[in-house]
Amino acid sequence: METNVKLAKGGAEGGGAELPEGAVAVRTRNLYNRMEWAGAFGDIGTLIPFVVAYISIVKMPPLGLLFMFGITLLASGLYYRTPLPIQPMKAIGAAAIAGGISPAAVYGAGLTTGLFWLVAGVTGIIRPIAKLATKPVVRGIMLGLGLTFMVDGIKRMRGAPVLAGCALVITYLLLTNPKIPAMFVLLIIGVVSGMIMNPEVMSELASIHIGFKLPVFSIPMISWNDLITGTLLFTIPQIPLTLGNAVIAIVAENNQLFPDRKVTEEKIAISQGIMNLVSPLFGGIPMCHGAGGMAGHVRFGARTGGALVILGVILVLIALFFSDSVSIIFKIFPNAILGVILFFAGSELAIVVKDIGDKKADFYVMIIVTAFAMWNMGVAFLVGVILDNSLRRGWLKI
Repeated sequence: METNVKLAKGGAEGGGAELPEGAVAVRTRNLYNRMEWAGAFGDIGTLIPFVVAYISIVKMPPLGLLFMFGITLLASGLYYRTPLPIQPMKAIGAAAIAGGISPAAVYGAGLTTGLFWLVAGVTGIIRPIAKLATKPVVRGIMLGLGLTFMVDGIKRMRGAPVLAGCALVITYLLLTNPKIPAMFVLLIIGVVSGMIMNPEVMSELASIHIGFKLPVFSIPMISWNDLITGTLLFTIPQIPLTLGNAVIAIVAENNQLFPDRKVTEEKIAISQGIMNLVSPLFGGIPMCHGAGGMAGHVRFGARTGGALVILGVILVLIALFFSDSVSIIFKIFPNAILGVILFFAGSELAIVVKDIGDKKADFYVMIIVTAFAMWNMGVAFLVGVILDNSLRRGWLKI
């Protein structure tokens, strides 16, 4: 038994290791050390921009949005015990922000999205679809997503190149430092530089006040028209992206990093179904498990679900006590610092493709899928499956 406990502990601290034949896997406990605290902030590069946009443009109440985000992070961390992230669904978020849609339509999209993924997971429909995703297809999706994060990060860094350059260098120097987590230094740089670059933030911070509030039940706000609008405009376009990034890619990434805590496509689909059926009831947005988010958490030190629990508790506390001041709090972090975080998360995800091997056909499929993935995950998956099968059956030659 002592050997088994040691194996489980090693998986938690080192990102996972294959168990020897005959060894019994032990339920890994979540850790809450300084590296988990640092890793907890590894995905705020995507979280903060979407939250701010939902609140300021779509006019969604921050209380329910942050409360449900935090609760879902807590549930994911405690259940999966890996840094299996919670992220805003990007296609739905982008469409809502650009289209001037009401919060009720976003809630409607969450309900129909949740129903779709719950049915897909419970019935097992997701299994034969996932089996079509061979290694070159999956690695292409992961590389495409990683490069997309890196490009987005660079675009954000261009607004303050000197600050971004200094932050990049310091982060690289501290990435492997076991005593000084790079994320802590990065957050300090972000807060200090944010106050220097935007002095009026200081006076705004003084206006922050504590006021306890509970989220409101949102079902009475949702009409049949909201459900139809949410389904047609948001849910259907989001499905291919979620399939590639938040089901196939996240399962591959989690199982490679943490083989002692594997997940399945069915489990992830059901998980996304449940959280999206519950989230809108209390004012939450559509959410998913994104592969880029796990890369960010892991890159900055997370090895267990403790990082998600930490971030979840922080968001729940902000929601319950500071919901009226959320926009002010998030102004502290300059866009350039968020760009640095995105850049490192993307590089962590992209480097996973190093195990693709030396077969020309596999590498070719991966590159083609990567290119399409930087545009549309669903199209990338479809192109990859067709191309990979055509090459394997000898219908095409390169």
